[in-house]
Amino acid sequence: MKLWYGFKNGHADGDRSMGHVLGGKGANLAEMCALGVPVPPGFTLPTALCARYRDAGGALDANVEGAIAEGLAFIEEDMQGPRFGDPAEPLLVSVRSGAQQSMPGMMDTVLNVGLTDATVEGLASVSGNRRFALDSYRRLIQMYGDVVCGVKREVLEEPLRSLKAEQGIALDRDLTEAHLEGLITELQSLFAAEVGEAFPQDPHEQLRQAVAAVFGSWQTKRAVVYRRLNKIPDEWGTAANIQAMVFGNYGADSATGVAFSRNPSTGVKAVLGEWLPNAQGEDVVAGIRTPGPVDKVSASGGESEVGALEDELPETYRSLLEVMARLETHFRDIQDIEFTVQAGTLYLLQTRSAKRTAASALRTAVEMVEEGLITRQEALRRVTPEQIDQLLHPQLDPEAPKTLLATGLPASPGAASGKVVISADQAEKLAEQGQELILVRHETSPEDIHGMHAAKGILTATGGMTSHAAVVARGMGRPCVAGCQGVNIVEKAGRILVQNGEQEYMLREGDEITIDGGTGAVYLGRVPTVQAELSNHFATFMGWADEQRALGVRANADTPRDAAVAVRLGAEGIGLCRTEHMFFAPDRIRAMRQMILSESEDDRRRALEKLGPMQRQDFEEIFQIMGERPVTIRLLDPPLHEFLPQSPEEIGAIAQDMGVSRQALRQKAESLHEFNPMLGHRGCRLSLSYPEIVEMQVRAVLEAACFVASEGGLVQPEIMVPLVMNPEELKRIRTRIEEIAEDVFARAGRSVAFLIGTMIELPRAALVADEIAEYADFFSYGTNDLTQTTMGLSRDDSGSFLTGYITHGVVPGDPFASIDRKGVGKLVEMGTELGRRARPALKVGICGEHGGDPSSIAFFAETGLDYVSCSPYRLPVARLAAAWAALEAEAKQ
Repeated sequence: MKLWYGFKNGHADGDRSMGHVLGGKGANLAEMCALGVPVPPGFTLPTALCARYRDAGGALDANVEGAIAEGLAFIEEDMQGPRFGDPAEPLLVSVRSGAQQSMPGMMDTVLNVGLTDATVEGLASVSGNRRFALDSYRRLIQMYGDVVCGVKREVLEEPLRSLKAEQGIALDRDLTEAHLEGLITELQSLFAAEVGEAFPQDPHEQLRQAVAAVFGSWQTKRAVVYRRLNKIPDEWGTAANIQAMVFGNYGADSATGVAFSRNPSTGVKAVLGEWLPNAQGEDVVAGIRTPGPVDKVSASGGESEVGALEDELPETYRSLLEVMARLETHFRDIQDIEFTVQAGTLYLLQTRSAKRTAASALRTAVEMVEEGLITRQEALRRVTPEQIDQLLHPQLDPEAPKTLLATGLPASPGAASGKVVISADQAEKLAEQGQELILVRHETSPEDIHGMHAAKGILTATGGMTSHAAVVARGMGRPCVAGCQGVNIVEKAGRILVQNGEQEYMLREGDEITIDGGTGAVYLGRVPTVQAELSNHFATFMGWADEQRALGVRANADTPRDAAVAVRLGAEGIGLCRTEHMFFAPDRIRAMRQMILSESEDDRRRALEKLGPMQRQDFEEIFQIMGERPVTIRLLDPPLHEFLPQSPEEIGAIAQDMGVSRQALRQKAESLHEFNPMLGHRGCRLSLSYPEIVEMQVRAVLEAACFVASEGGLVQPEIMVPLVMNPEELKRIRTRIEEIAEDVFARAGRSVAFLIGTMIELPRAALVADEIAEYADFFSYGTNDLTQTTMGLSRDDSGSFLTGYITHGVVPGDPFASIDRKGVGKLVEMGTELGRRARPALKVGICGEHGGDPSSIAFFAETGLDYVSCSPYRLPVARLAAAWAALEAEAKQ
């Protein structure tokens, strides 16, 4: 196995296709080098060595140390002079991680490796800038102590903060040589006290330990949490990249920064970036200082003492734009770069595909197709179903009254309200209790990843558009306001002081605030939201998804309002209309209760005569809205006790209407109680016990269909019988439906075509699906109940132990969120195959919650179902997931 891969001076041992070996950063560095982009020379230790380090119990073997020595010689040859560890002309290196998939901020970096008490003087002499050399040394001591030795960062930052406060200095760059000499002495003493040994004066030992720390950072809590959240395999490991240092803290004509080739929040085709003069890269991404903008146009929101790079270093700015345009064209995606300017010369330290918001992902994908950079199929892959879901999230109501607390940078769009929490650990704990939270930090760090995921939104006092908080929040789809300098967090007191002009507010943990990540505004209390408006880019993109997919997508819709939303979001029909939901309105529930509590069929029919016209009206409206799209209507399904009154007042009112005593009514209600109603008198069993209910519902459906047809409308009703366990149930109910239909059509003087099918939600139904199919025009899998009855799990009660099952690997995930392929999925496959063997033209769909889950949709597409049905606001997710399934099937051919 090759142990190191070099890159320098326009030549590289690898390219971007080798991400699994070199990690994303190493592969892209090699690619940039080959393109002639100015990249400091370096070498990459491959990802396999990370696994070797872990398997060796956290030790570098002799072969790895030999690879490091060879790689250093490779860099020294290119540098033509400086040598690593040379006290007269020292070469300094950086050590950076680089996983196969970008994990921004989750793993470690060490800069200025090679500085000691001796070499710092050599660097001062060679550079002619002793202040710069001392500043680099103090940075190494702080970073090495944090990353390699595990000293808390705030402990190592405290001497610097205290010194600046004592001297009245606002910026690090204003520290003098004398200040830095004293600071280094203090930091070395602090290091020795915290670590138990002196700061290492052997450059090679520093380098070995830095490489070990980078490999070890793969196993840190933050990295493990990030991998779990983003489904990154643990076995991948990280590469380690060792590069010659270039110095953004070299002087007034030096700088460091991060930039995006397009706006990662909005997708606008314009460079967005931030920079700091006379600084090093960690100063920008860590959010410790609020940087300035790269260009004048993006200098909006927030406060910074730093002007635009375009004004301060115009030649560098022009070079940056040129190289970013080249990289975006070459990689055919938004690029996120890190750059350093040393004495007016631009260097690139990294490029990668940028983490972006849902809005940015969508706009960029569509516009890059229009620009000819990518194909439509590639565009579909660039936007995830989860991002499509984010686009449908509500936004703040512009008409609602608001109290503005502060304004920062709009780092990640979207609106969120919640209780203030200032600890990541506390955020995780409270979120598990169901609380909605806004995590408020001075700045976030990689150690906050679990709290950021738990929170609904993130607010930081410092940092910019490219800080850790901003980048991670965009990747998570969380709203974020960064660099809100009016916010002062007093952690020990659990308080936040907010200064807004002359007005000052004091917030405590638990107080509610609202953040708008699209504008940077922070408001007091909870602000109402309105439904998001969808862009023309959205319509174009979803049109491409519809062209690609083979699987139909319908909606679960129970009311005319739901149906209208479904049509607006692209439903091809209704896959589940739950008729019982039509009975819960105040003007209907009383008649429904009278029907249930009646002692005779005649009394039940009298109550049903009140409900029939109400249902018919609903069906007329739904048919008119859906037009020629099919509408699957499920007959009454839940047990009757769910409709019964609970309070004494409700019982008294019903008793008075029916002319019976309260005691008699209570006794009747108690007689309907079941110990396990999920497996009791419900579904098709109600239809057989009370055929008058079927008659009312079928008449309402078909009379409504005939009326809409008489008005020139097109209708496709489908009547679905729930919870069948054997063919005899469906046979009897089908016969009755057909008899009712014949009578309705005779009375109406016209007929409409309709289908009769069943809902497969019991294992036995799937096992005898060939027999049931003799009486069914279609099957629709009710995977919610099929999961419950197959796995013996209650959807409502299993949460008490199911979370532990998932955490400890007893089951791979929540079977109610993503279908259990090996069990429930096997029944779906079997039932579909048996059903179509008996009736080849059998239409098969699914209408459980799994119909909106991308992973489950992929399975349903593989199984050959005709359609999935999901809640209206999951329709765009399902449409894109179905397109992904088609692309996957195409790739396998």
